[in-house]
Amino acid sequence: MAGCSQRCRQGIFKFLQCLHRFVSGTLSKDKVDDELEMTMVCHRPEGLEQLEAQTNFTKRELQVLYRGFKNECPSGVVNEETFKHIYAQFFPHGDASNYAHYLFNAFDSAHNGSIKFEDFVMGLSILLRGSVREKLQWTFNLYDINRDGYINKEEMIEIVRAIYDMMGKYTYPALKGDVPKQHVDAFFQKMDKNKDGVVTLEEFILACQEDENMMRSLQLFENVI
Repeated sequence: MAGCSQRCRQGIFKFLQCLHRFVSGTLSKDKVDDELEMTMVCHRPEGLEQLEAQTNFTKRELQVLYRGFKNECPSGVVNEETFKHIYAQFFPHGDASNYAHYLFNAFDSAHNGSIKFEDFVMGLSILLRGSVREKLQWTFNLYDINRDGYINKEEMIEIVRAIYDMMGKYTYPALKGDVPKQHVDAFFQKMDKNKDGVVTLEEFILACQEDENMMRSLQLFENVI
């Protein structure tokens, strides 16, 4: 599972770079657009005080996040195609579309095909400032593609394969097509404590807490902003 964990950590590093540039509003914009967008972001989002109470961010941090969000998404809403386009900029040697699809669904808490600022900041609050259990539960929901409350082996293979595709064929070491399945088989066997063919939230959390590589990966999210 070491190769899989290493590649997952590489993906997380890229994800953090994407988050940092996204929240600072420096992904891609020209001077004219910047002046226009800066005018637009002078207005506070509705419910700023409520978001401060619901998240682990201060009011100042929420203002910074809102500025970056509006600079990249002036309409205030991100659809899946825009999200994929933004994410693809950080993985030029791979195909990030599948992983971006799953990540988008994880942020889209209302399941309506769009991410509002509130959705975005609630997810970031968990990833960046949440407890270990909260971060692992968010990750569990990412793997639980069909949202039935369990992770089956096929779902885990889908996510892991998407991570491998995202990192690209030029990433060392080169991987054969069946490697994601081999890694998932080994990790799934460790997670599925009662051998019923699915992984529950509690089984997932317990197995991840016992895995040093996973815990190191979670620590990467701390103090990003």
